[in-house]
Amino acid sequence: MSDPSAPTVRICLADDHTLMRDGLKEVLGTAPGFTVVGEASTGTEAVALVTRLRPDVLLLDVEMPGPQASEVMQQIVRTVPETQVIILTMHDDPDMVYELLEAGAAGYLLKTILREELIAAVHSVVRRPSDSVVLVVSRRTVEQLHRQKPRPHKAQLTDRELEVLRLVAEALSNAQVAARLFITEATVKRHLTNTYAKLDAVSRVDALRKATAAGLIELRSLGLVSVV
Repeated sequence: MSDPSAPTVRICLADDHTLMRDGLKEVLGTAPGFTVVGEASTGTEAVALVTRLRPDVLLLDVEMPGPQASEVMQQIVRTVPETQVIILTMHDDPDMVYELLEAGAAGYLLKTILREELIAAVHSVVRRPSDSVVLVVSRRTVEQLHRQKPRPHKAQLTDRELEVLRLVAEALSNAQVAARLFITEATVKRHLTNTYAKLDAVSRVDALRKATAAGLIELRSLGLVSVV
């Protein structure tokens, strides 16, 4: 049973097919506490819509007129980092999954998923925005993702920076990380600042996703992976 006191999850849809958007609205309308607050049919419209409405979640198709999905992702992460972006597509492509997770996507779902899986994915990225990456892709794609070579960064993370990042992935606060590692909270913040710079990240969420995409953190440790 849903919690009537829980805040409403505000969702925007970005897909150039009106029928697809209508279907998504119908599906999401069956979930208590969800409301669709805006729609876009191009990448440019999606960025403008999210910037104006600042929704909790954006469901983003990868094939729309305008800028590429990765560019749309980067603009949203830069301007509205609190919005969780879930890719919803027909493309079961490990290279595309890798690229969009690295750009900051909170999830990558195939359009063949069940409505229950879509609703669960939205709940997951809203409830645990700092430590969940939700995938619903083929087993082949998951296997290729695990074999994917990390892309080069400005510098490799140190062992201590990796320790801090893995604890952040467990949703621990800076104070909790400091206590776990027997260091000061200021030292934790310094390690995170260095990590952000090395990963070109703008937040804890962005750093976790980029570290996951680069193979620095095990994908399965960060969230739900459904294989279809």
